[in-house]
Amino acid sequence: MSTDELDDFLKEMAGVRPLQHDEIVPETGEFQPSLAQLARREAAEQEMEFDPNYLSMEYVDLIKPDDLIAYKKDGVQEGVYRNLRLGKYQLDATLNLLGKNLQVARKQLFDFIQDCHQRGIRTLLIHHGMGRQSKPHPAILKSYCAKWLSQIPEVLACHTAQRHHGGYAASYVLLQKNQQQKRDNRERHSKRI
Repeated sequence: MSTDELDDFLKEMAGVRPLQHDEIVPETGEFQPSLAQLARREAAEQEMEFDPNYLSMEYVDLIKPDDLIAYKKDGVQEGVYRNLRLGKYQLDATLNLLGKNLQVARKQLFDFIQDCHQRGIRTLLIHHGMGRQSKPHPAILKSYCAKWLSQIPEVLACHTAQRHHGGYAASYVLLQKNQQQKRDNRERHSKRI
C-alpha cells in the first residue's frame, strides 16, 4: 500500500468506532425463522441424506383383514410357488412387525430382507397382523407389507401363511439366491457336464 492510499484509507475510517459486541440481535421477531420455515429446512436436510430404503410410503390400496397376499415374479416355477403357498419349505427366519408403526415397520422389513439375502437365507415368515385392532381403517400394515414385498427385487414370491404359521396375519416370503449361492450353483452344474 502506498502512502497516499494509506492516508485516504485513514481519512475514510476517521469516524468509525468499534462495535461494543459482535452479536447482532434483531429488535423485532421478524427475522426469526417461523416454525414452518424450520420444518421445511429440516425436511430439506433429511432429503439430502441418502436413504437406501426405497420402499414407498405413498398411498396404498387397503386390503381386508381376511384377504390373501399373493405375489409371484415372472419366471418362478408353479411347483416352487405352490410349495411356498402350502408352507412346505423350512422357515429360516421370522420377523415380527406386530404393533409397529409404518416407519419402523418399513425400516425393519427392508433391513431384515437385505440381511437375510446377504446371509443366503431363502424362506422367511413375516408377521404383519390382520389389522383388526387398528381403527378406523383395518389392515394398514398388512396392506403396506404386501406393497413393499412386491417392490423388493430380492423377493421372488410371497403368500399368506398357513393357519399354523399365523394364517392371514403372516406371510411366507421366498428370496432369490445371493451372488455366492448363484456361483456355487453354477459350479455344481458345470461339474455335471
